[in-house]
Amino acid sequence: MDNSGIRIQKVLSDNGVMSRRKAEEAILKRRVEVNGRPAKIGQKINPRKDIIAIDGVNIQLNKRKQNVYIMLNKPRGYVTTTSDEMGRACVLDLVADAPQRVYPVGRLDKTSEGLLLLTNDGGFADSIMHPRGHISKTYRATVKPGVTEDQLLRLSSGVEIDGVMTLPATVHVVAREPERAVIQITIFEGKNRQIRKMCEALGLEVARLKRVSVGPLKLGMLKTGKWRLLTASELTALRNCVQKATNRQKHEESEAKSRKNKNAKPDKRGK
Repeated sequence: MDNSGIRIQKVLSDNGVMSRRKAEEAILKRRVEVNGRPAKIGQKINPRKDIIAIDGVNIQLNKRKQNVYIMLNKPRGYVTTTSDEMGRACVLDLVADAPQRVYPVGRLDKTSEGLLLLTNDGGFADSIMHPRGHISKTYRATVKPGVTEDQLLRLSSGVEIDGVMTLPATVHVVAREPERAVIQITIFEGKNRQIRKMCEALGLEVARLKRVSVGPLKLGMLKTGKWRLLTASELTALRNCVQKATNRQKHEESEAKSRKNKNAKPDKRGK
């Protein structure tokens, strides 16, 4: 393995092919090749000389890349992937006319809809998806057969899914109808299918799920299936939100470590 050059995950991320995390997954699945040989995680390459291929297709690396940040109102029926082996419609089909090649930041289920971010900035994508960020995400969920006050309380205080308790959430009822209700839920983590699993654990069927905001970003009046570029002020607000969340998490971890050290029993051998 060449010790000079740039790590392949960074090259793929910086060129808007996929995030570093997704690049590592693709490498482990042997989907990525360098000069005709399977790539390795951490492998350093020369973007100007080495030939990178994904699934047998050579990747054209951008010599001058302009970072692009997109908000998409994802419709139901689209999968949040860059490509699909089953031939299903992908969200990238909806942003084919974007100024740069982009990839999704996180995901929404095929049957879910609403605000989805896409970018070619790998560092930005990783900061949004990193568990330490705890950026708020707000959803509108239509649930059947209605919702009780006890269920609302349990959703807000935390629900056990996959053997782990979710963090407290903010929940309120938007509308009540016969045999159904529309609730708004704000969560501060991003577990796989979290809202659906939380509701299912309490006996609620999710008939419709729409993400309406991510941190300070709101979907607003953006039409279904349409996209737009984030404004400079939106991008700044989102980055500030990520930084504050990261700093808060680091502070909490530091305090927890400090309390643990204070409560630790003194080592008698040192006396």
